[in-house]
Amino acid sequence: MASLAHHLPSSSTPAVHRSVRVLPGIALCLAVTGAAYALEAGERALAGKAWLEALVLAILVGTAVRSLWTPGDRWHDGIILSAKYLLEVAVVLLGASVSAATILAAGPALLFGIAGVVAGAILLSVGIGRLLGLPTRMALLIACGNSICGNSAIAAVAPVIGADSDDVAASIAFTAVLGVVVVLGLPLLGIALGMSGLAFGALAGLTVYAVPQVIAAASPLGATAVQMGTLVKLVRVLMLGPVCLALSLVAPRLAPQVVPDGEVAAGEPATKRFDLAHLVPWFIIGFLALVACRSLGLVPTASIAPIGRVATLLTVVSMAALGLGVDIRVVAKAGGRVTAALVLSLLGLGAISLTLLAALHIA
Repeated sequence: MASLAHHLPSSSTPAVHRSVRVLPGIALCLAVTGAAYALEAGERALAGKAWLEALVLAILVGTAVRSLWTPGDRWHDGIILSAKYLLEVAVVLLGASVSAATILAAGPALLFGIAGVVAGAILLSVGIGRLLGLPTRMALLIACGNSICGNSAIAAVAPVIGADSDDVAASIAFTAVLGVVVVLGLPLLGIALGMSGLAFGALAGLTVYAVPQVIAAASPLGATAVQMGTLVKLVRVLMLGPVCLALSLVAPRLAPQVVPDGEVAAGEPATKRFDLAHLVPWFIIGFLALVACRSLGLVPTASIAPIGRVATLLTVVSMAALGLGVDIRVVAKAGGRVTAALVLSLLGLGAISLTLLAALHIA
């Protein structure tokens, strides 16, 4: 054995050691992921549908585990890898689900209008969050989740702005709860306002967080509402790339996060040097590249659904890792302000969306 080790390239030893070192943490994240999917399956079996999807359940299960037991150093590297790099790979894969041809079919006025709604809602939401005393990164997470695509946007923006796991988990947890309320309540609003299927579909696409939730919310008003809602929602999802790119320019100027003992949190940028790798995160470039490939027909149609499933799985694993890194006391402390920021931001998004529909005479 000694002679074999002697002949191995010396450069491989650290790499092998790192690979072995991350295995326990990855295995723990996969176990939490399995529990989340099992709970989702249990929901479907008992209630006919999953009110809380595996992505949210992974955070809740991970947080529950962390509340009962704090993983030691043995688990740390694998949890960090799962929370950061697997999530970044998932963001890249999301690009395969977005086609420029489908988006252009909506027409320039609606496309520019959706972009304006997203930009205006982000600015409004950040302002609300800061007025309520939320940290800048938390306010940005809520703003992007509220304005683009809920949990997926929060997960994608987090590594760009250097948000910590407590902020991410709190934002996603509260967004998930509010997302369910919106899906249930929005059709009642559409019916009360006497909206057509076309108008209500556009409203659902502009305000509801996830694509499946848009379909669920739009279904009561017919197939036209579902088709319009899905199209508008895809345009909102496409805004994730430009928003992350813009935030990568802002991120170095954000104040460093401070941990409870007064020290700067690990991983925060200490300087503002120009560095293209940090200015434009690799996974944002990858996301936009896959959008381009999908638009040029370079992504086989048969592979889109499997790629989406892999992206979803990686995201759930990363959410399990985030849950395992959450201090529930921090989440509970932020609860009231986060809830208020989300509700007010969503109301603002709804008002902006209705204004756009009126301006475009979509009724």
